[in-house]
Amino acid sequence: MTESTTIEAPPAGLRAAGIAVEDDPIPIVRLLARTLRDASVHAPEEAEGLVGTVVVRSHATPQAATLAFAPDVVSVTAGALAEPDATVVVDLDARFAPRQEMTGDVELAARVLRALRPPLPGWREAAARFWEVTRDIPGIPDVLVVEADAPEGTEHGRFGAGPTSYRIAGPADILAGVFSGADDFLASLAAGVQVQGTLSQLSVMTAASWRVRFDV
Repeated sequence: MTESTTIEAPPAGLRAAGIAVEDDPIPIVRLLARTLRDASVHAPEEAEGLVGTVVVRSHATPQAATLAFAPDVVSVTAGALAEPDATVVVDLDARFAPRQEMTGDVELAARVLRALRPPLPGWREAAARFWEVTRDIPGIPDVLVVEADAPEGTEHGRFGAGPTSYRIAGPADILAGVFSGADDFLASLAAGVQVQGTLSQLSVMTAASWRVRFDV
């Protein structure tokens, strides 16, 4: 049976605040901007009212970006501002988990970290949105079959209709992370997620996961 899920719209106050990125943004900028947009839905209390500049650095790579919070816009730019109000060092592949002590305005840094780590939607809601926003990718299968390992047992989902299908199974929390863009799809395969499909479908599904994770 095809599952249907209603995706809630962002609160009106947050729709008024934009998230601005530079032309041709690098992956860390795309990842931060997409995460902040999700935070406006799932943790609006953390994303609202922030003012100041915060540099976000990767703990494992030279990647860095600056978040500039103003009343009506959040600007996300590549590189590190010379004198930010705060700096955080995070694991980009672990949902922005902090890897070093925050520096500068610790209260601002802590709020930004909470905004960058909003609660994940349930796997079913995340899968429905994933399938909705990736339908126009050439070669994507007609049907997404999901088997989520939850505390109460395996939960099943089926999204779309047609002759071709792709099956994804694994822990419910990781599936929610993959479908929402919080987790990297290929990295999830080493964390217990299993897939069933052709190699060409794997390539297409990887592209689909990048669209959701990096908003490309």
